[in-house]
Amino acid sequence: MTKEAMVAGIPQMGYGTWNRSADEAHQGVIWALEAGCRHIDTAQGYGNEQDVARGIKDAGVARNEIFITTKVKPDNYGPGAVMPSVRESLEKLRVDQVDLLLLHWPSPHNKYPLADYLGQFAEVFDAGLARQIGVSNFTKALIDESIHLLGSRTITTNQVECHVYMQNRPIIDYCEKLGIAVTAYSPLARGAVVGDLVLEEIGKARGATSDQIALAFLIAKGHVVIPSSSKRGRIMQNFEARKITLTLAENKRIEGLEKGMRLVNGDWCPVWDV
Repeated sequence: MTKEAMVAGIPQMGYGTWNRSADEAHQGVIWALEAGCRHIDTAQGYGNEQDVARGIKDAGVARNEIFITTKVKPDNYGPGAVMPSVRESLEKLRVDQVDLLLLHWPSPHNKYPLADYLGQFAEVFDAGLARQIGVSNFTKALIDESIHLLGSRTITTNQVECHVYMQNRPIIDYCEKLGIAVTAYSPLARGAVVGDLVLEEIGKARGATSDQIALAFLIAKGHVVIPSSSKRGRIMQNFEARKITLTLAENKRIEGLEKGMRLVNGDWCPVWDV
């Protein structure tokens, strides 16, 4: 693994592959690895695990230098379904073990009991198919229940939407209190930060873009960030954001951009903490 900042054993700057088609995921992974990124985030639900594997292979970076995250989709939470789905993911990713395995969502509308699919998830971890485990889009109540059900097993991270316009303090503060790392998805608010006047002004003195300042803010908070792009220049630019150090005053200004702009809020979501 290259010497990058780590959070709970996870490289702090990753490359996200959500909404990336087969070719985009393949090429994006190559470009991210060329930029020096060593954390690749995918999921069963993205339908591109095999393309991520192709990108890793074609980039020629050794497996032991890359941190791979994937996620179990709720469709695979049924009785006896979690383990086979993870084995299929490993086959697609061409690995024997992922570095981090997440439950992608709480079961929508509580179709499957948490105790049932979390129990299967624990079996996957105990079988050595994942080095670390975590959750995504879990609320405080679900985190508490999961900790109880997992016993001595550790929840490494909760991956949640987080960006300058929706800093998600209730769940983030709770995770931090429990020692659970936060992984911020949609850290650029799906491009909404581009051209933000406050971010541009802060970036101007550093020759940095509004995107880079938005990422630097989340990094300063100690979050793992997984920005995504299909453009080589933007992927390189995002990765360079880790070198930016903001002042306390600048961080305070950026905190003031909060406006509760939640981008992910469908009927499959849990009742969010507020």
